[in-house]
Amino acid sequence: MLDKARRQYLSDILKPVAPPREIASPFTEEQKRLMLDVVHDRGPWKLIIAQHFPTPESLLATFAGGFPEGFTPTLDMFMTPTFRGYFGNYSTPLYPELHEVFYNEAFLNHAKSYWGAAYAKPQMMLFNVNGPCANTDPGHLDSPSFRGIRYENSPTWLCSIMGRSGLFQDYLIKMAQVITWFSHDPESGFTYWPEGPLNKPARVQSPIYNRAVVVQNEMLVHRGEANGPRERRRPTGLAFDSVFAGDPGDRDGWVVRTGDTEIERYHTDDLRFLVHWSAEVFSDYDELKKNMDGSDNLTHEQAIDTLIKDVRSRGITIETPSDPLGDPVFIRALNAAYDFGGPAEYPDEAPVDPPFGLAA
Repeated sequence: MLDKARRQYLSDILKPVAPPREIASPFTEEQKRLMLDVVHDRGPWKLIIAQHFPTPESLLATFAGGFPEGFTPTLDMFMTPTFRGYFGNYSTPLYPELHEVFYNEAFLNHAKSYWGAAYAKPQMMLFNVNGPCANTDPGHLDSPSFRGIRYENSPTWLCSIMGRSGLFQDYLIKMAQVITWFSHDPESGFTYWPEGPLNKPARVQSPIYNRAVVVQNEMLVHRGEANGPRERRRPTGLAFDSVFAGDPGDRDGWVVRTGDTEIERYHTDDLRFLVHWSAEVFSDYDELKKNMDGSDNLTHEQAIDTLIKDVRSRGITIETPSDPLGDPVFIRALNAAYDFGGPAEYPDEAPVDPPFGLAA
């Protein structure tokens, strides 16, 4: 564990450009139904953890701290029945019926206003969906993007550590998200740490049906909260190949399967449905041009070299790996070097669930 002063320094890096701004009723009921129909009819959809994290080290690099010394976490400890898909990517809607939802003028104006910027373009739109669900996430950062090193061409863990290190601020692409929830759960909300993870948390409290926040989630430690009846939050038979899909015979019916076995079934009213719309934001035309023409891009080699030099400058031994993007020992060493230790506290109304197999 790093010393207190170093942990506080790393915590202070993790502050968004502005606190989250709440929006009421960002979507019409028709738009919500259009999105849900895509989820229902175009699946099946894989678990988030199965899509983004091939090793425990790659997952743990998106958050830090929280484990006893000598304890070895495994991916299945963090596996919850939360599934993901994309409505748009690479600034393009992936389903024609969602064209106007993706190219959302109101959202673009929210993004520009949040940053005080002249220009913005939609970049990506994803959804997370689950029924009753535990939440073992102690708090994380969304994957930031840098000129030349982006979530589309780089491992999630690398982008996260680059953001946490504070070494690449000159290359950080300004982003703003509009995060919307549809949930009838009377208690589930959204926890975030607006002044850094070692300071006080805040919450968007339930009800969160068709409520949204404008945020910079790449520099804001945050977590969704558990939802639904406790006895249904960890379905028996959940595995890395489990998938979520609509029931072809029921527009409001949803099924989780592992292989050919149905392990859970939900109604639309059981769901916590999150829609994450993300825009790239540019202060002025010069910044827009620099981001688009590639004239000031980082390479993976530059980023890895910068991180290694910074770690060694603090007297920490770290090897130069032959496979820096996939070496678990190297990832673990970098994660430890930029480990702020996990959030200092959680709201009493929204404690963190311990990972599976680790006692509360």
